[in-house]
Amino acid sequence: MDIEQKQAELIEYFVKQAETHKGSSLSSIIIEATSHPSLFAFSEILSVPNVVELEGTESSVYLDVLRLFAHGTWSEYKSNAGRLPGLVPDQVLKLKQLTVLTLAETNKVLPYDQLMQELDVVNVRELEDFLINECMYAGIVRGKLDQLRRCFEVQFAAGRDLRPGQLGSMIQTLTNWLGTSDNLLLTIQEKIKWADTMSESDKKHKREVEERLEEVKKTLSLKADVDFRGLEETYFEPGGVMDYEEDRSRPKRRRHPIS
Repeated sequence: MDIEQKQAELIEYFVKQAETHKGSSLSSIIIEATSHPSLFAFSEILSVPNVVELEGTESSVYLDVLRLFAHGTWSEYKSNAGRLPGLVPDQVLKLKQLTVLTLAETNKVLPYDQLMQELDVVNVRELEDFLINECMYAGIVRGKLDQLRRCFEVQFAAGRDLRPGQLGSMIQTLTNWLGTSDNLLLTIQEKIKWADTMSESDKKHKREVEERLEEVKKTLSLKADVDFRGLEETYFEPGGVMDYEEDRSRPKRRRHPIS
């Protein structure tokens, strides 16, 4: 079963659980969902009416926990730990995994120093073990560990739930991208049209050159034929060079002096 299908089935399961529980009984559902090793999306659970109704009640801290797992990071939990319930080890691990996904949203090269600070990791070995065993093996990120440069090069990262107000920003980003793509497509089409025009022009020029070359060949051939005929007439007609040569071979008359 692939990750997306498993996610969908888990989301459906916890949504149904949330729909059948109310009030304080939802706290155990939220803890279970945020502890599950294969669940990384929580917006559908957040939108369940019974969960929304926790706002302003004694159990509202669990609604805050669910929001933290949907959009927050480990550092944010530490900043608000005084007013939130303590996390079990599986929740701590999950929140640190989600923290890596958040960092990968904005930067595809994550320095080790930044990761160690954000994840409360004390050394490089512990960090690399976490990235390999808890992130890459889990299928939520793919990348390359660069020990020389002390960074993690992200090649793929699963997406997190959209934060409130983030949808509008994403739509605007996609709209801008679409406009840029349209302009790029128009430029490419113009370049193709220009290339086709130049190609046709080159073909036309080539045909003209070939036609001129043929004309020159014909002219030279005709001129050579005319010159050859002229030579034939000169050498072989009576009274021509052959007769002259014969005259030269005859003995000359001796002239006698006049007395």
